Amino acid sequence: MEVQLPANFFMGAAISGPQTEGAYKTGGRLESIWDTWSDQSISDFYNRVGSYVGNCFYEKYEEDIRLMKSLGLDSFRTSIQWSRLMDKNQNVNPQGAGFYHRVCACAKEHHIELFMNLYHFDMPAYLFDRGGWESREIVEAYAAYARAAFREFGKEIRYWFTFNEPIVEPDQRYRTGNWYPFIKNARRGMQVQYNLSLAHCLAVSEFYKAKKEGYLLEDAKIGLINCFAPPYTKENPSPQDLEALHMEDGINNRWWLDLVTEGRLPQDILDTLKERGMEVEMRPGDEEILKMGKVDWLGFNYYHPSRVQAPARTTDDNGDPVFSDPYIWPEAKMNVYRGWEIYPKGIYDFGMKMKREYPKLAFFISENGMGVEHEERFRDESGQIQDDYRIEFVREHLKWVLKAVQDGAQCKGYHYWGLIDNWSWNNAFKNRYGMIEVDLNGGYARRLKKSAAWIQQLIADREK
Repeated sequence: MEVQLPANFFMGAAISGPQTEGAYKTGGRLESIWDTWSDQSISDFYNRVGSYVGNCFYEKYEEDIRLMKSLGLDSFRTSIQWSRLMDKNQNVNPQGAGFYHRVCACAKEHHIELFMNLYHFDMPAYLFDRGGWESREIVEAYAAYARAAFREFGKEIRYWFTFNEPIVEPDQRYRTGNWYPFIKNARRGMQVQYNLSLAHCLAVSEFYKAKKEGYLLEDAKIGLINCFAPPYTKENPSPQDLEALHMEDGINNRWWLDLVTEGRLPQDILDTLKERGMEVEMRPGDEEILKMGKVDWLGFNYYHPSRVQAPARTTDDNGDPVFSDPYIWPEAKMNVYRGWEIYPKGIYDFGMKMKREYPKLAFFISENGMGVEHEERFRDESGQIQDDYRIEFVREHLKWVLKAVQDGAQCKGYHYWGLIDNWSWNNAFKNRYGMIEVDLNGGYARRLKKSAAWIQQLIADREK
């Protein structure tokens, strides 16, 4: 094959609890913010498919883990749902804990390493009603949840992550207002980003306390997963274009990278935010909390680059600062279904940034995948979806990943998102990402797509 995996490079898949489990009223699970939105306005969801069903992982986890094993995958990442593990008194819900213990046991039985994330955009609704991530009380509640999870599953899970894509909720719920409750206030969004940073740090602190007290495996690791979009601007940029690039990189990338490597936030970005009326509320003692945020390694979700240029105006219609405008690269190749640029070299450029600027921090590709609408168009006479476009997407990205490794990047492995078609927020099942099809009209039956056989062969042909 054109790509050959190194012998010590792990290969797996990523999913999340709220996008796969379903069973939203089973076993004492509390209402999440997605259930609230689904209840209030189901028409906001593609084909009126709300948060309730996922892809039936709660019922089919054994089948799904066996499928992963049959393809040769050695690891997979999912998430605990806060709303399933904890009750309203912040005590562990035994029924919810029981489900995750069963998942852990099944993964162990099939010799698949389980990576566990603690939060994937799915806050319990009662906590959102008490202020959500704008409230320091909820930051403390998250730390208590993390403490409970580490102690409950510490001898079963080796690799932990505090958050998946902590940049997304500040954007989607607050800055753009695309997600419920549609706030559209960039200042509040920036405070949410800051509070999420504190929550991450407190969870990391709880991890190391639990490890010191013997609750965790001796070789357990803690990390953060974020969607880093390598930023680019025009070929002949103006100083204003370069400043836009600087802010894009600072708010979305360096913010998190500095936090997890140095235990602080980039001061130049904080200063600019203050100058532009976007200062975050920092309390006495916060600097010490931020110092706790250093991690063992990093998850890098990559789907597309970020291309920016100087903004046409300094403030938006709400009076909030505008730091950049989108730049449309004339040579861009697009995934027309998702509206995202396909740029495999971006994954290499980020690897080189890590090598130059954060050389001590290992990372892995924690998500990379291609969503396509109406995949039934590509079904052959046997009934199998011929997703050659997905094979090409993964192959080209893996080429750049492995080149980054060859050139000195500390990239340890790759997880494809999402191996099995899953529910994706208010897009529901509009765009399918899976190498395994889910039949929504046939009891959520699983069927292998062409790409599943391809990745199976890729893994079988790895270096010995």
